[in-house]
Amino acid sequence: MSLEEKAKYTKRAREVWDSYLSTTPARTPKPRKQTKLVTRCSPGRLFNVLQRLSAEQRAAVKIMGFGSLLDLRCRTLRRSLCLWLLERFNTAGCSLQICGVHIPLSPRDVEIVLGLAASGKDVINTGPDDLIADLRHSYNATNRGISVRLLEERLAAPEAGEDFKRSFVLYALGTLLSPTARLDVSPSFLHFLTSMDVVHQYNWGKFLLDRLVREVSRFHQGKQRAVGGCLLFLQLFYYESISIEGSCASTSSAIPYLSSWGEEEITEREKRQRELGGYGFGEVICKDRCTGLELSESRGQQVGSSEGKISCGVDHNSVFEQQADQAGKEIMDGNIYVEEPNISSLEASNNAVCGNIEVGTESVARICQNKEYGSNETLDYIDNGIHEETCIFSPCACPLPDCHYAGSSEQLSLHFSSKHWGSRKTF
Repeated sequence: MSLEEKAKYTKRAREVWDSYLSTTPARTPKPRKQTKLVTRCSPGRLFNVLQRLSAEQRAAVKIMGFGSLLDLRCRTLRRSLCLWLLERFNTAGCSLQICGVHIPLSPRDVEIVLGLAASGKDVINTGPDDLIADLRHSYNATNRGISVRLLEERLAAPEAGEDFKRSFVLYALGTLLSPTARLDVSPSFLHFLTSMDVVHQYNWGKFLLDRLVREVSRFHQGKQRAVGGCLLFLQLFYYESISIEGSCASTSSAIPYLSSWGEEEITEREKRQRELGGYGFGEVICKDRCTGLELSESRGQQVGSSEGKISCGVDHNSVFEQQADQAGKEIMDGNIYVEEPNISSLEASNNAVCGNIEVGTESVARICQNKEYGSNETLDYIDNGIHEETCIFSPCACPLPDCHYAGSSEQLSLHFSSKHWGSRKTF
């Protein structure tokens, strides 16, 4: 075929195609399917193990400071709610952004929701591998982790000694409190379980919150499909922070909140949430962390205080009050007992409508959450979120999918050059 004939047919083909594009109606794009949440957080699995523990084993759990988990009643996650919360989780500022309201999260929230200590020694899950070589061999730990089924078999044994305690903590972390994106339990947890006599001295609230932020950050960055961390904490925190008229969240709840939410309560809450219009509708309760606590029987009374509310999703012409108090407490067998609240109030008038809220707070100094990565900044509470979004010591995750290391950019560079010097990946 000559060049003239080729040009003739090419021109004709373009004319037909242009005519087709100009006359054919635009195709309506197919609606995007909702992303499904994949997570290893399984409260039901831990619940089943808890039901089989002997009285001696339950006592051992309490001695370690995990007694609150014995009151676990929730067996399933509401994955649609968890996914909705993950989309609104600000990992840089460690906060939830719900209806324009900035709700910071702290280890104290973990203590109130789950009943785990929010003070004490930092939990360090790194160190020389030779120190845990025997433990790794004992649990048949591979590079992928420690088998959950192996831990279940060990927990089925009647003994309640050190091996039981270590296996229980590993199982609780791997199935509920700090699961990773993998099916197995991270062997790095063995570093802080070499001596079971000091487990009750650890700051579990900070450790679990840091791990949750790290796992959600990796999920946001697309580095892993499954979401790690304790998503049950986010779910129960939402139930207690967003009030729906007539729901359980508007009444006083026992501390920790973990014991107040069973399958029936959650099903009823979800039903009312749908009737109201879905997640995010209701009232964000700006109540103090010690509002509505149930005291011990020895005190024989209940401490209650007013609750400040922010209209969210619905309009209210009411005065906005925010209250905060510091309450002394004792931690005993995983339960928190409040002594005397000291309440101070801040009042602001005008319509408190979602998205147009200004809250006045006193300046409260705190250390940057990236202290363990090298930051020495002391921050004002109001400027805290702004600083930590740009903090140069913010933890960076190792780019290799099989490595769970996180540290500052300088620490990560040293880690990568020493541990993965033979890798072809660059960053």
